[in-house]
Amino acid sequence: MSTGNSPYTSGQPPPRKRHVAVGANPLRRPSDRFEAWFHRLLTLVLLIGLPLAAVGAGLTAYESTMRTVHAQTAQRHEVTARLTSNVAGDSEVTKEPAQVRWTEQNGTVRTGTTLVKPGTPQGSTLRIWVDRDGTITSAPANATTAWSNGFFVGGMAALGTFIGIHAVRAAVGRLLDRRRYARWDVEWDLVEPTWSARFRR
Repeated sequence: MSTGNSPYTSGQPPPRKRHVAVGANPLRRPSDRFEAWFHRLLTLVLLIGLPLAAVGAGLTAYESTMRTVHAQTAQRHEVTARLTSNVAGDSEVTKEPAQVRWTEQNGTVRTGTTLVKPGTPQGSTLRIWVDRDGTITSAPANATTAWSNGFFVGGMAALGTFIGIHAVRAAVGRLLDRRRYARWDVEWDLVEPTWSARFRR
């Protein structure tokens, strides 16, 4: 293959590639540089702040719910009650209120109203939760509830952090665009007369 037309046959080394430094583009305005660095800062905040917000909020919600779990577990207990009346078999509802009776550990007989399945016959036994005063109440929260609350609150915190950072980025971008448009208007007011004069010749 002939190399007669090659520019490097004279023994001269090929020219070195020129590396342009980051941000050295003469067409970049100060606002462009600021926006680029601001986006990098927001990205760093997103990568660090989002996990911290999610984990922190999730753990706080979990610990708060676990305190409620311990308090409710200490104040409520489960007893066996007996249904004192028949419950009509209405298929339109899942549960109906009915009277029940139970005996506390100290021998006190109590009565109350709870929800039971339709069609449950009189004399049936069921487990219910009562508080220290003997009032029928719901079952205490458990660790599963605490974990669910923790994950939910942590997820919402992560979502809120992401939306907040995106809103800040959009707001700063809009503010910079308004300043750019204003500068363009000023520059056009200076340039426009010279262009108009060219067409009036």
